[in-house]
Amino acid sequence: MGKTIAAGEEARKTPLRGGFWLVVLGAALWGVDPLFRILLLKSLTSSQIVLLEHVVLFLAAAPVLWRRRAELKRIRLRHAGALLFVSWGGSAVATILFTQALSSGDLNAVILLQKLQPLFAIGLAAVILKERLPRYFLPLLLLALAGTYLLTFGWSMPFGHAGSFVTAGSALALGAAALWGGSTVMGRYLLGTMQYETVTSLRFMLALPLLLVITLSQGAPWQLNGGLGTSALISLNLLLQALLPGLLSMLLYYRGLSTTKASFATLAELSFPMTSLVLNWAVYGQLVTWAQLLGFVLIWTALFAISAQQKEQAEPAAQVELRKIS
Repeated sequence: MGKTIAAGEEARKTPLRGGFWLVVLGAALWGVDPLFRILLLKSLTSSQIVLLEHVVLFLAAAPVLWRRRAELKRIRLRHAGALLFVSWGGSAVATILFTQALSSGDLNAVILLQKLQPLFAIGLAAVILKERLPRYFLPLLLLALAGTYLLTFGWSMPFGHAGSFVTAGSALALGAAALWGGSTVMGRYLLGTMQYETVTSLRFMLALPLLLVITLSQGAPWQLNGGLGTSALISLNLLLQALLPGLLSMLLYYRGLSTTKASFATLAELSFPMTSLVLNWAVYGQLVTWAQLLGFVLIWTALFAISAQQKEQAEPAAQVELRKIS
């Protein structure tokens, strides 16, 4: 009887170990990336920075993947496709598309379209993962998107006329949003058969060859401006960037995603623009407007409500598991 009760308690707690908030924390760490990237951009191109970052991540991930090598035997063709989607599509191609969109389209329209990422993730989660949305999910989604809009644009309109909205840059931004949203869904799919450490390691390692080809094809010279002290500072920044907004954030993200629906996780990722807002105020001295504060409150309200929805969904599942054990 004691074992039955203990097993039931474990089944009840398993889905409620803060997976949703681990996704929130992991995504929030992405917002500290500019603190390290600004110095690096003075000496290296964007592709060179990402390549060197993935080299560091490769060295960190290789021992982990070696210990988890038994899991690689269970990889099938569909898993390989999902891995390539996450590593190539989500890490490399989406970043390239978004960067190109910023240089060829209206800035505000591009940023606004990128915020549609949760819609792609929720739609794909329903089709691929057969996720059913909870009650009141649509109003919470709209609330979170409204908060994100206020964080980005305040009360102003993001574009002056329709011609600036419908451009090639807008199409590229939509492509990036679709790839990032799809990566959330594919990551959740992979976590059904692999540990989160394995998925994280493979994401970094599989992206490395593509990034190497992209960087070499650009032909930009490798040079570090300044003396030994500057080189040491650049190396330290690169290491911190790889380990904090890179490795640590993705480990937290995939650990949380393993017990969180993809449709919930994509909204948890909205902690990223909130971190950027706080850093812009604390580090760069940028004033925070009342509209941004309202957006901040709206997003956190949606996140707490979604977390409560996840708990409500998990409790009936735990009760079913308890009946099975009994």
